[in-house]
Amino acid sequence: MRVIDYFDRGALLDPGQIALISSGERFTYRELQGVSRRIAAAMARRGIGGVPHAAILSRNNPLAVQALLGVFRAGAAWVPINPMNAADTNAEIMRYADVEWLFYHGDSAAQVPRFREAVPTLRHLVCLDRDDGEAPSLARFMADEGNGPVPQFPCDPDRLVGIFPTGGTTGPSKAVIHTALVWQTCFVLAHLHWFTKERPVFLGVTPMTHAAGLMAYLHTVRGGTMILEDGFDPKRWCEAVENHRATHSFLPPTALYALLAYPGIRKHDFSSLRYFCVAAAPVSPDKLREAVEVLGPCMCEVFGQAEAPAFLTALSPDEIAAAAAGMKPHLLKSCGRPTMLAKVGIMDDMGNLLGPRETGEIVSQSFLNVPGYYKKPEATAEVRQFGWHHTGDVGYFDEEGYFYIVDRKKDMIITGGFNVFSAEVEQAVLSVDAIQDCAVIGIPDPKWGEAVTAIVELKPGKTIAADEVIAACKAKLGSVKAPKRIEFLASLPRTPNGKVDKATIRKKFWEGRERSVN
Repeated sequence: MRVIDYFDRGALLDPGQIALISSGERFTYRELQGVSRRIAAAMARRGIGGVPHAAILSRNNPLAVQALLGVFRAGAAWVPINPMNAADTNAEIMRYADVEWLFYHGDSAAQVPRFREAVPTLRHLVCLDRDDGEAPSLARFMADEGNGPVPQFPCDPDRLVGIFPTGGTTGPSKAVIHTALVWQTCFVLAHLHWFTKERPVFLGVTPMTHAAGLMAYLHTVRGGTMILEDGFDPKRWCEAVENHRATHSFLPPTALYALLAYPGIRKHDFSSLRYFCVAAAPVSPDKLREAVEVLGPCMCEVFGQAEAPAFLTALSPDEIAAAAAGMKPHLLKSCGRPTMLAKVGIMDDMGNLLGPRETGEIVSQSFLNVPGYYKKPEATAEVRQFGWHHTGDVGYFDEEGYFYIVDRKKDMIITGGFNVFSAEVEQAVLSVDAIQDCAVIGIPDPKWGEAVTAIVELKPGKTIAADEVIAACKAKLGSVKAPKRIEFLASLPRTPNGKVDKATIRKKFWEGRERSVN
């Protein structure tokens, strides 16, 4: 199927059903189909031979969703651009991705002159919410040019449908190639592992440029409703679940921790939730147990990445609820078993597949695996050694086939000759009640080589001494793995997609050195 066909299938179920609620506005499937056809026709009128590359630069906004549907209907490839990035970063991404079309919100209009200067392929600009110089508003673009035929293109599993930046915070930009087959595999796996018999209502508050955009769109094939909020706020999230009777939602662990720290959380009704997915980083088992207690048996976890979107492994709500109740509690540390269409293994540096409880890199073989990085064959070859996709995550699996992530390869700390995985230490730090979030890194130390250090963000109104945190971690981990040092920050720095920005944190301690290991 073409990507737009999934939306049209949802529309067939009930064209009058509400497909999107955002910024106080509601849109039916019939209305969004009409808008997407006019956008696609307007794009065709300007000429879109082949597969044009179309970037969308906007916060979560109904006009951005309309543009996305139009891009899909035109047969273009979506290049998601995060408005929280600096202008030079976005210009670099668009230049690298050969962007021809740019749909942008007026909030980012100040970046457009930089894009015109830096992106030689950029020829067509549409400002979503207003006329902006030579760039028409989306409404005027449709009114002036959207009355012609809608482009027709064949169903091709290898057709390019997206060029997705990987979200890395260091090194040159990379973006992965998403094909129709990758998206089709996502839809099948979502149907097998994540859908319910009832019509889904998905609440998305993280940027649609990242996982939330894909996850929201997956529900349209079932005629579901997408609720898109512009940014995460614990109180507003709770109210949205309650008011809209949301069945599905997604948050990264850092946002889940902030949600659990919200004082009013227990006043809300979460009985509608069926699948509350936590992904993008390893989750603290203690926080996951608390989430089941507060939110009910709806918590689930999936493991994937831009190179293999979302569904390499999955841990179901039933498994998490049982583990939280004391049945196989170790599963709260797991990211689940491989999904039905994914083959997942553990590999050493020589290309040997390892057995249960042996630690190595998590690798996969699946139609979820993207063809590679756009215009970067060397980078593609590097992550496809030995015929497997290399995730860059370190982990192991147990005798029942459950996988456990212990760290990113680059986040391993070597202290006193011992390997310490920062994720394991972070879980211990996060088990301390006063702590809302943390990042564990290694910093240069004359005695240990690298000293395990926890950078900590406290819950509102809470205080605790550094010695108390270290003692609590020693009780869980022993003296080798426990932090040697605690630093408190009012707020941890984060990347544009909401992850804790360890690169920025590490820079303070490693700046001026030739290498970042000691």
